[in-house]
Amino acid sequence: MANEPGPHTLDAEAVRTWSSLALAALGRAREDIDAINVYPVADADTGTNLYLTAEAADRALTEAFEKAASEVTEGTTGTTSLSEAVRAYAHGALIGARGNSGTILAQLLRGVADVLGAENADNTENAERTGDAAADRDRDRASGPLLARALTRAAEEAYQAVAHPVEGTMLTVAGAAARAGAAVGAAAATAADVAGAAYDGARAALAETPGQLAALSRAGVVDAGGCGLVAVLGALWQALSGEAPAEEPVRGRAVPVPSTPQPCAEEQGGPGYEVIYLLEASEEAVGELRERLDGLGDSLVVVGGDGLWNVHVHVDDPGAAVEAGVVAGRPYRIRITHFGDERRRAKAPRAQRAVVAVVPGEGLAALCGEAGATTVLARPGEAPAVTELVDAVARAHAREVILLAGSVELRAAAGAAAERARADGVRVAVIPTRSAVQGLAALAVHDPDASFDEDVVAMTAAAGATRYAELAVAEARSFTSAGICQAGDVLGLIDGDVAVIGSGLSETAEAVLERMLGSGGELVTLVLGPEVPDTLAAHLEAYVQHGHLAVDTVTYRGGRWSAPLLIGVE
Repeated sequence: MANEPGPHTLDAEAVRTWSSLALAALGRAREDIDAINVYPVADADTGTNLYLTAEAADRALTEAFEKAASEVTEGTTGTTSLSEAVRAYAHGALIGARGNSGTILAQLLRGVADVLGAENADNTENAERTGDAAADRDRDRASGPLLARALTRAAEEAYQAVAHPVEGTMLTVAGAAARAGAAVGAAAATAADVAGAAYDGARAALAETPGQLAALSRAGVVDAGGCGLVAVLGALWQALSGEAPAEEPVRGRAVPVPSTPQPCAEEQGGPGYEVIYLLEASEEAVGELRERLDGLGDSLVVVGGDGLWNVHVHVDDPGAAVEAGVVAGRPYRIRITHFGDERRRAKAPRAQRAVVAVVPGEGLAALCGEAGATTVLARPGEAPAVTELVDAVARAHAREVILLAGSVELRAAAGAAAERARADGVRVAVIPTRSAVQGLAALAVHDPDASFDEDVVAMTAAAGATRYAELAVAEARSFTSAGICQAGDVLGLIDGDVAVIGSGLSETAEAVLERMLGSGGELVTLVLGPEVPDTLAAHLEAYVQHGHLAVDTVTYRGGRWSAPLLIGVE
């Protein structure tokens, strides 16, 4: 099967494998790369920015494969070509590029796509026009020399994208990788041979970066962006050769880490803000934009082409940088970061995992807070906004966050907050709790020592296994699923629907409990509102014990703004 795609062939599937391996490698190295980030600004985010850029690229590539698979028609295979794969990969990186390093990575991938995509699109057209069986078999396969040319183009375009290239950085590593690949690619080498040579060349160049850049030498570290690029090139070689790199040079703090805190942008005397945005503009307008932004600040990188660009610059006047984009075309997805804020947050130790819970009552907030959760208070008629939830995730200051939505109405806001937090590099899972008692059940089984996925599954299962009820007072005459209620009636809602209408809190609660326990249960949770006497809790506990000897009861105070009574049955 010599003509079948194998470990030495660069085709669409190899690009997909490369992407997933690169994302995994950057995920493992992310914290270590963040730790050695001292240039151009010591803001401890290079690893995170590279990871988020690779994640966006991987997502776009996956969508391209899924789209191709869904468009299978008579006479088509539903497969993705190499040209489509590399272009989708590069476009995803362009759209999702973060920070100086992520922007440069996006341009490197675009350079690869410019060569591989154009060459293989031509091969595909020729094969379809001539009907040549051999050409058809060989389309979507890039030879070693072709990959070498792609790596060379990538380095050239990356240097051109940076207004003032500095040696000892990610650019140096890219250039060394390209030269090493070209030296091998001049012969009849496989793509795997070229990738392996590029990887070795990049590693050697990375080790030399402290001698090329004073900031790295003083801190005793290699370049952070270069570390990330080595991980990406190692993934390329692994995808093509089928062999794992002998070592991961950026894992387990195998590179030196600064022993003293590095100064932030203001302390270094540099601009105080990072400005990033996508821009729809002509190439001529972008040329003028480069000149204008170059006069406003430093670390200017503009990547892209064909009318869509990603602009990155460090400035003291972020408004002027955005205004320059408006003059050039249409800027959007504008992101402005103050380096001082980022550095202060980076100095504080970040927890591995945290829980953020939306709760309807001050007493519940205190209870969840004692359990270690960051809380957001939901007042009657005032659902928390997305920005409040995003702020709570930021206050949790963790790499992983489990968000307990608290009610059906807040699911959309919780989902939007999670998306925004993910864009900041936080792994977030939303557990769609529908009541505070489900949140308490989930929080009770939270295990920070378990894996993230295991913890989410266990908490979701605990919440789902908890039936919930709420007692409320009717404000007016109304039709309900249990009949007509009058103003002042006590309504017993089970799983969100009115199931019982009573005249008093105690009798209605008994009726609700009887219905809920009729299908079994081991634990009853009662959450009392601020005006409900303790005697009601004692009465209901006795009621449960009398009819269900094996069922335990726990009682909490919901505090101000909580409902008269919440009931949970597990």
